[in-house]
Amino acid sequence: MKKVKGFKMRSLCKEKIILPESGSMVNFNKMISLNSSAAYLWEAVGESEFTTDTLKELLIEKYGIDNDLAARDAASLAESWIEIGIVSE
Repeated sequence: MKKVKGFKMRSLCKEKIILPESGSMVNFNKMISLNSSAAYLWEAVGESEFTTDTLKELLIEKYGIDNDLAARDAASLAESWIEIGIVSE
């Protein structure tokens, strides 16, 4: 997977959100708010290609959670990011 070009994480008040860089891409019906774990993963993968295993390992390293929980959370997050169009397979 890889982030779709043109989307950046920004801080808005105390929230982390994903916004398009270009005004022509803005659809405020689909503003993407990230919790702290998702924001951490978004920053951690940078512009590199990644897999659900990459996300899983980052979760385990950062939060010390067990493998099964990390795998489920990583898969769910990756699926959401793909579905909303900010990550491509």
